[in-house]
Amino acid sequence: MNWFECKVSYEKMMENGVLKKVTEPYLVDALSFTEAEARIIEEVKHYVSGEFTVANIKRARLAELFFNENGDRYYRIKVLFITLDEKSGTEKKTAAQMLVQASNLKESIAVLEEGMKGSMADYTIASVAETMILDVFPFSADAKTKTADTNE
Repeated sequence: MNWFECKVSYEKMMENGVLKKVTEPYLVDALSFTEAEARIIEEVKHYVSGEFTVANIKRARLAELFFNENGDRYYRIKVLFITLDEKSGTEKKTAAQMLVQASNLKESIAVLEEGMKGSMADYTIASVAETMILDVFPFSADAKTKTADTNE
C-alpha cells in the first residue's frame, strides 16, 4: 500500500460562527500522487462546503496501520524491530513507522500491541506522537467499483 498525506485548505466555520482559513491533513491510499489528489478531492467534497484546494501531497512512509473504530485520533508510533545479525552476533534494530487510531496515547499502545500479537518479530516502541491527521481513507473495493463504473 502507498499512503499519501494530503493537506486540504478551505474556509471552516468555527464554533463562534467566524469563517477561518484552515489546512487539514488527511491520509489516502493510492497508487500515485495523481490518484491521491483525485481520491482526496472525492472524499473531502462530502465534508467541506464551499471551495477547497489540495495544498500539499507527500508520501507517508508507513509500514502498517491499525484501525480502532472507538478512536478519534491518529498516533504515529515508531517501532524498532530487533533482529540478530548471525555473522557478528549483534542486535540490529530496524525502524518502522506505524499509524494507530485510538482515543488516547495509552490506548494507541494497546491497539498496536494487539495488532502485533500475531507477529513473531521482536520489537520495542521507540516513540509515540499524536498526529494532526483528521481522517484516513483506505482504498476499498467500493471505490474500485465506482472508478470502474465511471471509466465505462
